Amino acid sequence: MRESFLPFSKPSIGKEEIEEVVRSLESGWITTGPKVQQFEADIAKFVGSPHALAVNSATAGLHVAYLAAGLKPGDEVITSPLTFICTVSMMVAVGAKPVLVDIDPKTLNIDCGKIERKITPKTKMIVPVHFAGQACDMDAIHSIARKHHLKVIEDAAHAIGTEYKGKKVGSMSDATVFSFHPIKNMTTGEGGMITTPHKEWADEITLLRFHGMNKNAWNRYAQAGSPLYDISRLGFKYNMMDIQAALGIHQLKKLSEFNRVRTRYAVIYNRELGSIEEIFLPQKAAYDQVHAWHLFIIALKSEKMKIGRDEFIQKLSEQKIGTGVHFTAVHKHSYYRPMFEQATDLQNADYISDRILSLPLYPGMTEQDVQDVIAAVKKVVKENSKSSTVAA
Repeated sequence: MRESFLPFSKPSIGKEEIEEVVRSLESGWITTGPKVQQFEADIAKFVGSPHALAVNSATAGLHVAYLAAGLKPGDEVITSPLTFICTVSMMVAVGAKPVLVDIDPKTLNIDCGKIERKITPKTKMIVPVHFAGQACDMDAIHSIARKHHLKVIEDAAHAIGTEYKGKKVGSMSDATVFSFHPIKNMTTGEGGMITTPHKEWADEITLLRFHGMNKNAWNRYAQAGSPLYDISRLGFKYNMMDIQAALGIHQLKKLSEFNRVRTRYAVIYNRELGSIEEIFLPQKAAYDQVHAWHLFIIALKSEKMKIGRDEFIQKLSEQKIGTGVHFTAVHKHSYYRPMFEQATDLQNADYISDRILSLPLYPGMTEQDVQDVIAAVKKVVKENSKSSTVAA
């Protein structure tokens, strides 16, 4: 057994990020300013989008993207039940109705073959979620969207660096929202980014993310600026700070290496855990893609185990291995249960939600850490399998 606890996730912050933050602090300009502008330009170039707009979280990004798209009370939006709650909660916040489509049982992304049966005259948008860093089938989704005149906003909280058929996620739809939370593939502490090809959306998001104001602090208080401003619509306080962007500028430069390490460790996990009959590993879709490997997911086949997911997590913790749960399906949360009580066709999401857990996967791990996780998983499975035939 390990001597020290291995956390589920830990950000990789280097001296370059620290020195950039210090320079921001020493400059006296720590809120939204030149570093945010640079970070936005860097992300736009990286994904291949004309516009990138920084916000203080992906939740905020989804909120203002939905508003920029013109979502109104009563509009319906199709999305996956296997996602963090903000995907849906921001729809509810603008008065729209989330409509859940079950997941593909192999990839855990939205099942594109089931989308059209959920479309009604009230449907205005599809919000695919690139679960764990694997790209959804965007050709299929865009084909459906064009046929029914729907907008597409991608929830790419897991997918910075993900590619689909040679195109980076962030360059393909009406808008894409990324997360830079500390557990993500790159971080700004907290933060998010919206990319869009539409100038009118970018202009609207710029207003919405900062009080509906036509000037941010940099435009008002810098030497060339003016302190005068106008409020043209209801807005929010969603701006990113320069001290956050200072991290992001250098994290982005390291992202390819971060994702390369994640991929290498995912290959080891798949090789060592793929033959265990008591667990299920999501499969990679057949279409051409680059998986960002934000998460490494396993799901227990409870019919083959003496214990459930929650006890399995506890036993891994006793082996000094941290885990995560990504995610409890949206419709299983107490607040949302009444909203989706008529949804009886989410069997795949129901099954996975009760059995899923995430293993540690981040660049700061060593290969020995990965082997320790594998050994702990095999030990817990072997000790609690109904067949007791798992190799050590």
